[in-house]
Amino acid sequence: MSTDMPPHGDGLRVLHRVVMPVDRDQDILKLYIEGNIVRTRQADQDGPGADRPAGRGEGPAGGIAVLSAEQLAEPAGATAEFQPAEHWDGSGREDEDGETGRDRRRVAVPAGRRVSFLTYFNAFPASYWRRWTRLEEVVLRVRVRGDAKILVYRSNAKGHSQRLESHEVHSATTEERLFTLPLKPFVDGGWYWFELVAGESPAVLERAEWCAETDAPRGRTSIGITTFNRPDFCVKQLEALAKATDVLEVIDEIYVVDQGTRRVEEHPGFADAAKELGGRLRVIDQGNLGGSGGFARAMDETVRAGSSDYVLLLDDDVVTEPEGILRAVTFGDLTRKPTIVGGHMFSLYDRSVLHAYGETLAPYRWFWGPAQHTFHGHDFGYHRMRETAWLHRRIDVDYNGWWMCLIPTAVIKDVGLSMPMFIKWDDAEYGVRARAAGYPTVSLPGSAVWHVPWHDKDDTIDWQAYFHERNRLVSALVHSPYERGGNLLKESLFVSVKHALAMQYSAAELMLMAIEDVLLGPDHMHTSIVTKMAEIREFRKRFTDAKYEEDLEDFPAIRRTKPPRKGREAAPPKDRKGMIKAAVVGGIKQLRPVDTAAVRNPQAIVPHIDLRWWKLSQFDSALVSAADGTGAAWYQRDPRRFRSLMQRTSALHGRLYKEWPRLAEEYRSAMGELTSPERWRETFEASRPSS
Repeated sequence: MSTDMPPHGDGLRVLHRVVMPVDRDQDILKLYIEGNIVRTRQADQDGPGADRPAGRGEGPAGGIAVLSAEQLAEPAGATAEFQPAEHWDGSGREDEDGETGRDRRRVAVPAGRRVSFLTYFNAFPASYWRRWTRLEEVVLRVRVRGDAKILVYRSNAKGHSQRLESHEVHSATTEERLFTLPLKPFVDGGWYWFELVAGESPAVLERAEWCAETDAPRGRTSIGITTFNRPDFCVKQLEALAKATDVLEVIDEIYVVDQGTRRVEEHPGFADAAKELGGRLRVIDQGNLGGSGGFARAMDETVRAGSSDYVLLLDDDVVTEPEGILRAVTFGDLTRKPTIVGGHMFSLYDRSVLHAYGETLAPYRWFWGPAQHTFHGHDFGYHRMRETAWLHRRIDVDYNGWWMCLIPTAVIKDVGLSMPMFIKWDDAEYGVRARAAGYPTVSLPGSAVWHVPWHDKDDTIDWQAYFHERNRLVSALVHSPYERGGNLLKESLFVSVKHALAMQYSAAELMLMAIEDVLLGPDHMHTSIVTKMAEIREFRKRFTDAKYEEDLEDFPAIRRTKPPRKGREAAPPKDRKGMIKAAVVGGIKQLRPVDTAAVRNPQAIVPHIDLRWWKLSQFDSALVSAADGTGAAWYQRDPRRFRSLMQRTSALHGRLYKEWPRLAEEYRSAMGELTSPERWRETFEASRPSS
């Protein structure tokens, strides 16, 4: 139902504002607004309620279609097109309310053209509000002037769209239209959105907002940023927050937990950013306790201050869409129970690519991964929401990454701070722990950051291999629903064997170090968090596979004294039988003497993209490039090391299997102390840099 109402005093609370990008980066434009759209004549004749797939183009029955390059080159004629470069007014001129700087909210549509807000940042994720809040309806409030037609749509969980209402405005002054829309049809999924068509004269969208009637008080948040030697990134983030004046209205304090040696406060832009933040900024110097230690400090400081309803955890190397902070806080205010509200992750290097839409744990494997029906690496630049059906499902998650995660202080008071894991698994463990206490996690569409993507890292074979193994085991000991962790111990054994076969001896040894520490019991986690990082770095210096050189010319020339049999390189195993055969053949080779020529010269260059255990197990030595392409390491086979690893990994995994019930009881019993503010404060104090 649409109504004409005065523009102010309607008693509605804004849930979700329609905004344009902070900058004019064309790579992210399609995350905010959709152009180059035509409405076929048949679709214009269809009335409200016509049901058709959201992903279909122009066909016999009409509908929304995307113009091809050939169509765009043709005269416009009876079709309406949209050129992205003309989408919003960045003049910053004073509007009818006497306000300036509304360029993020004003969209100018040239005559005869059309824009759609079925986009990641501007469509309204109705199914999430339906599932997790007490709201029963929302109100779309649109302020527009010129010659405009407003069309309101919804989709369902299958990705089918339905046109609901339309309203025309023909006015030189701004008029407001309200559309009251129910949330009832969105149990499984679906979005609301609207489209704007300019008639014979241009149309200007002054602002649009998704609202609701509610008397819930507005919450406030503090922000916790953990940083380690990234002052440039961190200061840019502070500068962006300072410019987002609307966001600052809900922020109490910004805690920057600086754990590095390149201090944020020494950055030339820091003083100006701090001044613009108006006294909200507090920098805390602390020894390097990893992400878990930095975020635990932000949690503790927020709860102790007592003024905030939430703490928003942000990585130091992200670019935040500031509107997402307001949306997360508002969503948290209106949920049925205290709820962790997470943001999605886009690639910082390819900014239209969505890397993480929802994260879950496979309980039998006890391993993280994309939630069911989602896919890592979705590129909105090529695959829009209207043609991607899975984006219309509601996705439920087990946890949200701490690149952007809003945690209610009520949850922290109940379940404690993060576990002293340093890095890896702290966010997943916290989400599972909170869920067990009755607090769900929601990854909210429309709230997101841009972050360095995972595909430029391979932290399973560097110093982080220790934390991957230890923290996966510890979290499973505490939370796994299966006896002895389900399939976890078998997978762990297989991974350690694969590292050894691939001459990745440093990673294999770090896995065994992790198991040894787990067997020590839970007390080691706080006592070692201050010193473990330095111990690991020193330990890895013993291994050639952990020593990287930037230039391949720094290594001896490639020489292979014996060519591959019949000129055939190792082929990937096709099935389980082939995998076992490759492991047996590779294992036998590991017991043979090393070719003396391979000690002097590497036998091959293996690009990181081809880094597979069954391939590396065929060589006595090889140059292997790093995941980020910055260098290479010389892997060298060591039969004595291999035998030692096989003996110790078998013994340690057997011991872990035998002692699992006792260890599970110990770690579960220790959770209260491990995550308590009092225990963490002792660790904070112990880590303080000496003056």
